[in-house]
Amino acid sequence: MPRMTKGCSSSKPSLCRYAVKRSGVVTRLSLLLIGVTLYGCGPVPDASIDPPFDATSMSPLGELQRSDPNPLNNLYWGDLHIHTALSSDAFLMGVRAMPEDAYRFARGDAIEHAVGYGIQAQRPLDFAAVTDHSEFLGQARETLRDIPTERMPLRALLTTENQIAVMRYWWETISRMKNLGFQQGMTVDPEINRRAWRQVIDAADAYNEPGRFSALIGWEWSAWAGDLATHLHRNVIYRDERVSERPFSALDGGRPEDLWAFLDSERGAGRHVLAIPHNSNQSKGLMYQVGGEWGLDINDPLAQRRSEFEPVSEILQIKGASETHPLLSPLDEFADYEIASMIVGTEDTLDTVRGGYARDALLSGLAIERTHGFNPFQFGVIGSSDSHNASSPSDESDYSGKLPVMDGSAGLRTGAVGIALDRINPVTRWSSGGLAAVWARENTREAIFDALQRRETYATSGPRIAVRFFAGAQLDPEWLQHSDGVAKAYQHAVPMGGKLQLAEGERPEFLVQAAKDPLGANLDRIQLVKGWIDTSGRSHETIYDLAWSDGRVPDERGVLPSVANTVDAADASYRNDVGEGVLNAWWQDPEFDPLQPSVYYVRVLEIPTPRWSTFDAVNLGNPPMDPVSIQERAISSPIWYAPSP
Repeated sequence: MPRMTKGCSSSKPSLCRYAVKRSGVVTRLSLLLIGVTLYGCGPVPDASIDPPFDATSMSPLGELQRSDPNPLNNLYWGDLHIHTALSSDAFLMGVRAMPEDAYRFARGDAIEHAVGYGIQAQRPLDFAAVTDHSEFLGQARETLRDIPTERMPLRALLTTENQIAVMRYWWETISRMKNLGFQQGMTVDPEINRRAWRQVIDAADAYNEPGRFSALIGWEWSAWAGDLATHLHRNVIYRDERVSERPFSALDGGRPEDLWAFLDSERGAGRHVLAIPHNSNQSKGLMYQVGGEWGLDINDPLAQRRSEFEPVSEILQIKGASETHPLLSPLDEFADYEIASMIVGTEDTLDTVRGGYARDALLSGLAIERTHGFNPFQFGVIGSSDSHNASSPSDESDYSGKLPVMDGSAGLRTGAVGIALDRINPVTRWSSGGLAAVWARENTREAIFDALQRRETYATSGPRIAVRFFAGAQLDPEWLQHSDGVAKAYQHAVPMGGKLQLAEGERPEFLVQAAKDPLGANLDRIQLVKGWIDTSGRSHETIYDLAWSDGRVPDERGVLPSVANTVDAADASYRNDVGEGVLNAWWQDPEFDPLQPSVYYVRVLEIPTPRWSTFDAVNLGNPPMDPVSIQERAISSPIWYAPSP
């Protein structure tokens, strides 16, 4: 427990109450004094929380469209990582919305944000999953009372109190989460857990509508290695209504091998289930580490089946991007995208990022397959939100945050209200979330799950960019121009997520189709990222620009000039008079060596558009923080090539 600072002589007892010594950390008293100096004690100004929620003024987006089954697969958009008040951290942070609210939001209805204003998606999703933390599922909601968000609703705090009160409220809430984690002083109550799990299942069943909307059933297994900040979390997703009697939590088994053993037993019982790792960028390199106390034991039979249990990984979400890191990919000019450092206020190092990013893991998997005959890191990718407010806030223009006490308003997110110190509050570096894109035969739980299992999926940072990606030999570039081209590609090539087999003398060829989000920005370029292992066992990566907009010409080094940035920070706008609506590419690997294991994936970049923080700055009438603009993107699942034995 925190110990009181001796000698506190403030005339305000509340300041003494929250003055705490922490070795190497600014004291709470210092934070409060800094807050007084920066902001004073006046009312909190935050225009972003008005008007208050009025259900009668916000109408549904309309009836969900039905899609017919398609043997060549339809593109569906979803979010497989949403929390509600059944998660301890969400409830502590002020969330009172339940699983049915999350599915209503995903289907296009307006719901009430924890700060009391209305939120509604610009477009409905095709599928979603509520994935509340299985640890103490539902217990905080039924038992916690002496917490700030129960003593005073967050909206009342922001509309009636001053900056000191906001900072005290913030600090008490964050300290509880830091010190007590998901437990919050509770012991497991199986009966509460069962009731909450039944609520999750019933909500999914109530809102599942095959052909129009798929509500998948799942939870989040929230293990960590040594401390709460080191995430080894996974979202567990079922194929249909046949689910476990109760969720498996980190309290039941805190190592990934424990979860895989549970998944194996579930499959043995006839239930179809998979796990999706997320926030590998917050794992201190442990998510894809090989060996060591928390790393992968390549001699463990369960570890050898990791790619079966975990066929996809979530690489774009609110807590940043996990594709790659500038320290790992120094020659990748687009690697520095929404990077959220592992520890607030510290700089990343190779030791903290290696093993924590997808591209690095894909290369590691090639090396393991070369030496051991199996690839534990043969995974596809998706994006999702990790919203803890029963919503999916993936649009930059109406971002509503992740954890309401920390970022539930524009003022809180940008530091205009409450804690403005970047070394203390990480939310300024968080993203607006992501989306999962799947190519599935139809919009049903089973078809969505099957697409995840075969890895015909991709991630976006929020925009609905359509991407097709195929690899094979002797592919015709003309297929990109004809209506039957996709059918021919499926007949003669493998799609994203597949394994490429070549006959002797054949070279891999690739077809890529990319179309802009109909409601979004034009496209800048298509890139192909290649990783490979040479004959001496060293790993390499390179990036090729396959297609681009505006007639730009690469320089003498082969570097493509940047697309024009049309963002106007003054009103958070951009112009769509640069870029292209559609980009297509046929490409043959010029450096292919049939003896080298290789992995290929596609990255599609939009032209620059305003970041959520720029929209917030305009809303508040404040100068925007950096970066003012970002290049949102789609990242495909890979295609692998392995030499013949």
